[in-house]
Amino acid sequence: MTLDRRALLGGMTGAALLAPWLALEKAMAQTAGSHAGHTPAAGSPSLEEQQAMAAHQQSMQELFGENLFRNEQIAMLLYPGFTALDLVGPHYFFACLFGAKVHLVTTGADLAPVASDLGLAISPTVALEDTPADLDVLFVPGGTQGTMEVMRSERTMAWVKDRASRAKHITSVCTGSMILGKAGLLKGKRATSHWATFPVLEDFGAIPVNERVVKDGNILTGAGVSAGLDFAIALTEQLRGRDYAEALVLQAEYAPEPPIVAGSMTTASAPVGNMMSQMFAPVAEQFRALAKS
Repeated sequence: MTLDRRALLGGMTGAALLAPWLALEKAMAQTAGSHAGHTPAAGSPSLEEQQAMAAHQQSMQELFGENLFRNEQIAMLLYPGFTALDLVGPHYFFACLFGAKVHLVTTGADLAPVASDLGLAISPTVALEDTPADLDVLFVPGGTQGTMEVMRSERTMAWVKDRASRAKHITSVCTGSMILGKAGLLKGKRATSHWATFPVLEDFGAIPVNERVVKDGNILTGAGVSAGLDFAIALTEQLRGRDYAEALVLQAEYAPEPPIVAGSMTTASAPVGNMMSQMFAPVAEQFRALAKS
């Protein structure tokens, strides 16, 4: 399959993978127009630049093959009080899939920006009811009180159940797994969650697995917050293959070396771990109560 450069310039997502070349490609399009009698734009690309662009596209085609360009429908749920990093990390990888369409789905009555639990607002692109019925990926981020409100919402939970019934991949990060559990999607399934709610997975009939990313059939769950990056890499590999996923890992320069290694209860100091456990214990109990309701 030949990469359709004009389609990419027409607004396809995945453009980040060609970001260094897009300005040059636009100039090439303007130059092509000059052959039809139009005046060439200032700064038109040289022959060497055009050859470099063609060679780059050819190398991408050879490396990725049929995985270079697909048409996945990806729905990412937005609700007041979601945790931004749960969503933003995976969104970066999803939006770099050539040809995929990423829908930011609001639970609200209109397309007003949706504020995260810490006040970072994200602009949605579609309402629940207007989301494509058949999805390649259904993604749910986590949070705390906002997540619980979703679990209490008949409208939103009905949407999750409906889209999940046909989705090829049902996914979550952090306490988003609580939403999947409430929808009855984790019964008998291996899954993970944020450490604070990890034990609550059993209340939903899931099998808790203490790993950053857990796959069981078409369900893929990520652990807390930052694990969304690991989750997104794993899902990208499932969707587009190892080479494509590796290219995005390199583009993102994802090579974590945290200055403080305390991302789990096994690596955090006892005083910090005990204090944080006490702080999150009431949250876990609230999620547990929702599992019974």
